[in-house]
This record gives sequence, structure tokens and C-alpha cells, in this order.
Amino acid sequence: MDQFKAMRTFVRVIDEGSFAGAARSLDVAPAVVTRVVAELEGHLGTRLINRTTRRIALTEIGEQYLERARLILAEVEEAEALASSAQREARGIVRLRVPPAFAVHRVAQLLPAFHKQYPHVTVEINAFGAVDDIDDSQDITILWKRGALDGEFVARRLARSEVVLCAAPEYLDLHGRPSHPRELSTHKILIPPVSEMQNGLTFYRGVWSEGEPEAEAVSLVRPGPSPMSSLNTDVNYAGALAGLGIAGLPSFIAGDALVEQALERVLPEWQLFTFTLWACMPSRKHVPARTRALLEFLVSSFGGEDRDPWLEAAGCPTLDCEGSAASAQRIGDLAAHA
Repeated sequence: MDQFKAMRTFVRVIDEGSFAGAARSLDVAPAVVTRVVAELEGHLGTRLINRTTRRIALTEIGEQYLERARLILAEVEEAEALASSAQREARGIVRLRVPPAFAVHRVAQLLPAFHKQYPHVTVEINAFGAVDDIDDSQDITILWKRGALDGEFVARRLARSEVVLCAAPEYLDLHGRPSHPRELSTHKILIPPVSEMQNGLTFYRGVWSEGEPEAEAVSLVRPGPSPMSSLNTDVNYAGALAGLGIAGLPSFIAGDALVEQALERVLPEWQLFTFTLWACMPSRKHVPARTRALLEFLVSSFGGEDRDPWLEAAGCPTLDCEGSAASAQRIGDLAAHA
């Protein structure tokens, strides 16, 4: 028995003054109303309505039950209205899991515009470490991946970001501007202490095709001495700004400094690797308006395309969009096995 349906039917019988009136109001057969009320009474183990040929009358317990049933149904209707409103109107808290560097350099600076558009939405940012997979406890998770996504979730592309070599102009004026990757052996290099980077780097120039590679590739066992090593990308970024050496940085971090000429791109004709930024949700079902609003805002703000908006804004050459997915995968494979 659907208890809420039975409650609603019982209340409607009383409001309409008859079983027949309730049946007309609910657009069901009178026999259905009679059966539902009888099932409710059987479930409760007591009679709620005294029936005569001319009228219906509540029993004493029926009067008490009616009062409580009205309160319960009013609470249910209010809860349903709140849930329905949340689906239509953007308000409340959206939980966003995001890599720390992307939160600092890109997401936070967008929030004033988002808040102006959606003043009743609070974005709760969780940026407490590396993000390797979607977080089911969050409404949206931002991932960056060099290869294909794997898993059952909804994903929207935000943008592509290349890892580029950058240094302060003052450093390059003092130590020279390398024209080939092999010249990095005489430079101070700021890279994180992970085997993938410490064991060597592969640079490429040109475009990878689906068949034979058309690009030139150069692998360095060790790119050069490192005066500092940190897993925190922002520390390497700060070191580059201070003139400590040449850093490998995602374009979404280095982009503003390249535009402002606080950093200069090194070896602009050569690429290391590229990755894609994705905004992911656990499911597309029953997504609140506030979550949809933030997702669409992020996609719109970053372009949602397979291109690097930060290098384009800085006027730097980028990976060709034609065949870029295959190229990015090949390049990623090279870097992973360098």
C-alpha cells in the first residue's frame, strides 16, 4: 500500500464530503477510493470513517488521524516544492573538487562573474591535493588527463593545456636563450621530483600523424642541474618568476605571466606534452540547477574545445588542432616512457 496516496485519498474524501466526490476530484473510479480507504483502515487496524447511505462521519480516532495526516501531507508537499525549486532555480551550495593549482590560477578568478550571474549559489571549493579520479562525494570534479577518460560518469571538456618551458627574461638575459633541447644541459631546470620528469624528457617538433610520425623527437636523460625541486607546481612557478631557472609549467599557470612578459617561453617550437581538462559529474540524472549552472559556466569560460586558450592569449604557438587527439596521445606516451 502507498501510504501517502492512501492519506491523500482519505483527506480528499473528507474534504469532498463523499467517496463519489473524492473519486471525481481524483479522476478515479469510486470503487478505487473505497478500496484505498479500506486498505488504510486495515493497515491502521481501526475504522476512520462511519459510513451511512446519506453521509459520512469521522470516528474519534479518524478526527485525530485527519489532523495529523494534514500536517504530514503539508510537510511532504513543502519538501517536494523545495526539491522541485532546486531543479529549476540555481541556489544553494555546489561542491567542486579541483586540483589546487587550477583552483588558484583559474577557478577563483572566475567566481566574481559567476556570483554576479548566480548570486544565490555558493561554490564550495575542495582543493586539498592531486585529483586522480572523480570524487563521488562532490557535485563536480575537475580532472586533467593525458589519455582517454575511463569510468562511468558524465564528462565535459573544458580546454586543452600544454606543459611549456618558461623562465624570467632576466634569467635568460644572464644565461642565454636555448635554441635546441640539448642546450638545456647547461641551464638550471625546475622540475618536480617524480621519476617521469627526473628520469628524462622527450621534446618533439612537428605534428604526429595517424601513420608515420612527421615530428622530430629529442630525448634527454637528464635535462640539467636543478637548484630546487618541488611537487608543488606553484613553488616551481614562483621560482621561475624569481629567476631561479627554467620551469616546465602547465599553460593555465604560466599563461598570465607570459601575457604580462613576467615569464618568457623557452624553446617555443618544441613541445613536451599536453593534457585535457575535464569537468565531471557522477551522473546526469536529477542534477540541481546550481550544479548545471556552474558546469555550463565553466565550459563557456574555458571554451569547451580541444585548444589551449592560455597559449593562444599569450600569442604562443600551440599544438595543431588537426589530429590533436592522436598527437596528444602519442606525445603523452613518449613522455611517459622517456
